Amino acid sequence: MPKEYRTIQEVAGPLMLVKGVENVAFDELAEIELVNGETRRCRVLEIDGGNALVQLFENSAGINLASSKVRFLGRSMELGVSEDMLSRVFDGLGRPIDGGPEILPEKRMDINGLPMNPAARNYPQEFIQTGVSAIDGLNTLVRGQKLPIFSASGLPHADLAAQIAKQAKVRGTKEPFAVVFAAMGITFEEANFFTESFRETGAIDRTVMFVNLANDPAVERISTPRMALTAAEYLAFEKDMHVLVILTDITNYADSLREVSAARKEVPGRRGYPGYMYTDLASLYERAGRKKGRNGSITMIPILSMPEDDKTHPIPDLTGYITEGQIILSRELHRKNIQPPIDVLPSLSRLKDKGIGEGKTRQDHANTMNQIFAAYARGKEAKELMVVLGEAALTDIDLLYAKFADAFEQEYVSQGYDTDRNIEETLNLGWKLLKILPRTELKRIKDELLDQYYGKE
Repeated sequence: MPKEYRTIQEVAGPLMLVKGVENVAFDELAEIELVNGETRRCRVLEIDGGNALVQLFENSAGINLASSKVRFLGRSMELGVSEDMLSRVFDGLGRPIDGGPEILPEKRMDINGLPMNPAARNYPQEFIQTGVSAIDGLNTLVRGQKLPIFSASGLPHADLAAQIAKQAKVRGTKEPFAVVFAAMGITFEEANFFTESFRETGAIDRTVMFVNLANDPAVERISTPRMALTAAEYLAFEKDMHVLVILTDITNYADSLREVSAARKEVPGRRGYPGYMYTDLASLYERAGRKKGRNGSITMIPILSMPEDDKTHPIPDLTGYITEGQIILSRELHRKNIQPPIDVLPSLSRLKDKGIGEGKTRQDHANTMNQIFAAYARGKEAKELMVVLGEAALTDIDLLYAKFADAFEQEYVSQGYDTDRNIEETLNLGWKLLKILPRTELKRIKDELLDQYYGKE
């Protein structure tokens, strides 16, 4: 029976100090029992002799210092996992919020998990089809990769996240595929949008959702992605499923980290974020990957909105160091009504070469990808020149490149949020657009591929 303490000294925001405790460990879970019998959960943040600083998961209203009791439970925070989690919606602490029954757990897992040992990792190399041409064709996602989406306030990252969650699949296999979706600090409308769009398409049947709303406690937001990754680890490494984890919005997560750090009076780092934010983000991102000897895999798409559209802000900056590339959404394309507004030139998937080619996508993928990048970059330069010097100053070939850039944005990138293109459709569309340019300009494509595909619908 856990020992009870009535020695609460003070409560400050999400923190509470308990004196005279014995045998209490860092990160241990505790319960506070109020006078009316209500219990609230908290966890140990710091031990100093007989003093324990604990962090409250719910608010501190109604905690009477003299008569409330604290019980330390002797274990860290755990999630009860089972295959019944699929098609269910949970809050940030792993409690069902969809009106369904409690989960009967097959086992309980510590939510802090462990980052994967690099020596035990398999190299990410199988192609995952998201159905979004700008990702599949040019910034390909592979199984076991961490590929973040850098967005900004007001851009439709929620629509893109829902689209990827609904459409993503591993082609050509009958291997079980699941999506674990964790939303942190979102509005009720956004939460409703995600659950409804998953239900409409039936994607909910293979999805586990963890939803933390903007008015939920900041501390709960810190546990939300860990709950989601624990569920993903169970499905991937114990049930041999291929799991796509989508975390949105990492910026809200980092802000709650800063809020708790400020309450603890820690010395702030860049922009007030704690100095350990890099380590904290890495402890989340590095839980994705493929393990040797296991069939399952975890692929991760973290979504973050860059404050003030600034790529050098600490959150996107540190995320870029840990992950393997980034998909960048552009405000300029959004104004042009390109949906999704993916800016392919600064976007990058560092592992794309490993997931494409014959046997994975098609033998012309790498050549056409490089050619489209080059043609679009030159087309954008031509359009910028046109703005400064006028159309008359451009050569005929530059005008063709400008025409290619416009057609590329309108037809290739802008496909809407309900179109699911397979990789063959994406590659064929690339060839259709390259036909705008004369064959002599396609210097990045082998002659035998040009013979086979150029100008043939």
